[in-house]
Amino acid sequence: MIDVIPFDTLGRFDNDWLSARYHFSFADYHDPARMGFGPLRVWNDDTIRPKSGFDEHPHRAMEIITYIRRGAITHRDNLGNEGVTRAGDVQVMSAGTGIRHAEYNLEGEPTTQFQNWIEPVAAGLPPRWDTRRFPKEDRGEGLALLASGRASDAVSTEVPRINQDAAVYGATLTAGSETVHVLAPGRRVYMVPAAGSIEVNGVAVAERAGAAIIDEERLTICARVDAELVVLDLP
Repeated sequence: MIDVIPFDTLGRFDNDWLSARYHFSFADYHDPARMGFGPLRVWNDDTIRPKSGFDEHPHRAMEIITYIRRGAITHRDNLGNEGVTRAGDVQVMSAGTGIRHAEYNLEGEPTTQFQNWIEPVAAGLPPRWDTRRFPKEDRGEGLALLASGRASDAVSTEVPRINQDAAVYGATLTAGSETVHVLAPGRRVYMVPAAGSIEVNGVAVAERAGAAIIDEERLTICARVDAELVVLDLP
């Protein structure tokens, strides 16, 4: 089953520096029908205006994965970590027992990002932060693994680890091309085209709309036009 969540039905927040769209209930947006998807609790679609951002604030007991679509984000936290994550790249913050951080767009253009919050597999884990480069031009036409906590990916040192049996993929597809993702039994997928539009097993998914997928063994993803895609494979 493929359930498409149109972009214009998402929750929303706008102020002088942030425009956010919420796929699931978040902050002051509450929809009992959209409380999450398996361990996925948050998928926010943010546009952060230049020279602005999120002042220092706390998190606890959540895996927070940020995919930068355009621009860059500068991160600082109370553990002493500091770094910049740029378009096409991913940062992972395991909030664990508690972390305080700030995130700013220090660039001269708006930054757009997807931010996902996933419940960890266990409580009481140590907090940490990581960022990795995943140049779009090096990905080819398939799904590139961006972050993972699956046991089958444990041997890889190329992707940041998350504390959940989940995997994050990114793809850049040219118009008319397709890629396939096979789901293990009992798995589910949530995906969003960051740019362009796609079809998943013949079902149309427009730019920045969500697709919640269960009870499918094989996903054939076709790009209607040049497209960029983020995919979460979840228990």
